[in-house]
Amino acid sequence: MRRPAVRHTRAAVSGAAVLGLALCATACGGNVSAGGKKQELNGQTVSVAGVWTGVEQQNFKKVLDAFSEKTGAKVTFSSTGDNVSTVIGSQVEGGNAPDVVMVPQVGVLQQFAKKGWLAPLSAEVGAEAGKNFAQVWKDYGTVDKTYYGLYFKASHKSTVWYSPEAFTQAGVTPAKTYQELLTSGRTLSDSGVPAFSVAGEAGWPLTDWFENVYLSQAGQEKYDKLAAHKIPWTDPSVVKALTALGKLFSDKSLVAGGGSGALRTDFPESVQQVFGPEPKAAMVYEGDFVSALVTDELHKEVGKDAKFFPFPAVDGGKAPVVSGGDAAVVLKAGKNKKAAMELVKYLATPEASGVWAKAGGYISPNKKVPADAYHDEVARKAATSLTAAGNSVRFDMSDQAPAAFGGTQGAGEWKLLQDFLRDPSDPKGTARKLEAAAAKAYGK
Repeated sequence: MRRPAVRHTRAAVSGAAVLGLALCATACGGNVSAGGKKQELNGQTVSVAGVWTGVEQQNFKKVLDAFSEKTGAKVTFSSTGDNVSTVIGSQVEGGNAPDVVMVPQVGVLQQFAKKGWLAPLSAEVGAEAGKNFAQVWKDYGTVDKTYYGLYFKASHKSTVWYSPEAFTQAGVTPAKTYQELLTSGRTLSDSGVPAFSVAGEAGWPLTDWFENVYLSQAGQEKYDKLAAHKIPWTDPSVVKALTALGKLFSDKSLVAGGGSGALRTDFPESVQQVFGPEPKAAMVYEGDFVSALVTDELHKEVGKDAKFFPFPAVDGGKAPVVSGGDAAVVLKAGKNKKAAMELVKYLATPEASGVWAKAGGYISPNKKVPADAYHDEVARKAATSLTAAGNSVRFDMSDQAPAAFGGTQGAGEWKLLQDFLRDPSDPKGTARKLEAAAAKAYGK
């Protein structure tokens, strides 16, 4: 199973905690919560599993603490690590499945549903989600017309991070179009610093680059068809997007170290090259989670030393909004489905999202979370941009693909886009190779 972009980043940002660490959110004593509400789940236990470790796990614990105080339920959390599909599969087969799993990919959610592991979410959960989320988020949690997954945490993967100091020195401003981005990049290079640090050591950041260009240039309908492999990767729209991306990848003044240097640069290094003590580039493209690395690892001030602007529109299209996220699902094999469903219903509320929003390092797809609930101005801006996009948000395309194509290091889309970064001279040839790999992974 793929190591998705957000997860790969989180390991660098928060530091890996010991896998399997259990956290308990214990209830306060008595039958009445601090708010005076009867604790209807007093004495019951809900077990939750997800990929989160370190700071993210600690912040999610605060959400579970709030649920525990509200209902009287005891909640335990265990980390699956990135390989959530394999770990949960083993637990289901072994008879020790958790009640709730926070699933990080659409493809995994679909896999679990088709294996018959998931309980449909209740009408109450559906009603709460209907009030608080754009329909697109319910659609991504739905398989064969049944609603299984409530999206609780999101990432905004259409953000370009930049050094205000480098921009000021070069006399450039955030780009509104892709062509402006290339032009500004060359101006930055002329001032003495390459435009972009590109993380090419793993394939996942390159898939994100492609998805933003493709969504803006080709539009939502084409994006959905390509994500479902209803059109081939040899489609002219794919070649066009690769050609546009190749204009950036092939220009050594735009990419720090050129393609070969980028292929040796992992994600944390790409951020350090822009915001570290010895800057080697002016910009780095990736999701809102860049902010945690800037703050926690590089000890810079987001909003002052590091800012972002939306990924610009390409060739007259709309500015793209690509997202990822974690969905709460209820396992049939769990031991407490009633309490599990109550937890998922709670996660659908603005109250639950507000707990983590206050702690930081989080944005929610819940449009009812007030902007002032967020920890800082940058998170507020990213969350507002995500929810304002409404149904035009599109989920990370590679996260929707079979792992053999969209989520395996050294194979499929990851490997072929790395090859393209190394030599972007043949977009049509790359498209043919992508289609061959996709056809094999999709079983066509």
